[in-house]
Amino acid sequence: MRYDSRRREDGSASRLPKRRLLAAGEGWTAFDVVCTAGPQDRPFEEQFSQTCVAIVVSGTFQYRTSAGCELMMPGAFLLGNAGDIFTCGHEHGVGDRCVSFSYTAEFYESVTEGIAKSRFKSPRLAPSRVLSPLVSRASELLPGADAVAFDELSVQVLAQSIQMEQDVVPRPTGASPSSLARVTRVLRMIDNDPEVPSGLNALAKIARLSPYHFLRVFEELTGTTPHQYILRGRLRRAALWLRQKPSKILDIALGCGFGDVSNFNRTFRAEFGITPRAYRLMKHTRREYRLPGNR
Repeated sequence: MRYDSRRREDGSASRLPKRRLLAAGEGWTAFDVVCTAGPQDRPFEEQFSQTCVAIVVSGTFQYRTSAGCELMMPGAFLLGNAGDIFTCGHEHGVGDRCVSFSYTAEFYESVTEGIAKSRFKSPRLAPSRVLSPLVSRASELLPGADAVAFDELSVQVLAQSIQMEQDVVPRPTGASPSSLARVTRVLRMIDNDPEVPSGLNALAKIARLSPYHFLRVFEELTGTTPHQYILRGRLRRAALWLRQKPSKILDIALGCGFGDVSNFNRTFRAEFGITPRAYRLMKHTRREYRLPGNR
């Protein structure tokens, strides 16, 4: 994220997010942002200097801004407006990692092409099938890629965020702080341990909540069910391995928790629109995005 720190001198400097420049182009900048803060660290105020869209790659954190408060988790998009003051809290676990894009006002206008919209009204886009290809692409580029690859992704990320955010309806979360903490800890377990149980009853037992209450809070926090969240995480991991490992597709399917390759092929195609084999061979190219209302 590109921002200005507004923290007080309270000894939290060592917990400031570490930003590594990944690439930059005309009107956009991409950073690898790694935070090591945890429950013992008090959130401090920061301020976006430009429009920001950050893809959460790992970890969870509470993102609070004037647009609202949302839990961020892998696969979600953090949305930030230039000038907005915000905080990121890690009440329920240590650390997170994001691929963050910052955009100049001119670049933003060039993507929206005159649409009467200048600010995000929501703080987050929840993980979804539409976002999965972009999340996987960002994770794939983390180890290193040329500026051209990031240039393509920078346009796709902003255009998709603008298009999807117009349909987001803010909703309050009625869960208690205790329930939020328990479900968030389960979220972290799911993302960090491939062997964690995937059944609703087993996950609810880990959270020490009734299955009904666990499911309700989980859906409020993530916008999806536990089964769908786990499945989406496995598919993103498989997409990354398909591009980075020479392993057989069968071995990747089994390694990502799928019982057989036919089910993996069918589920992967439903999520990404193409087969695993085609995804492995695919050359990512820049697409022209036309948003509703553009001429």
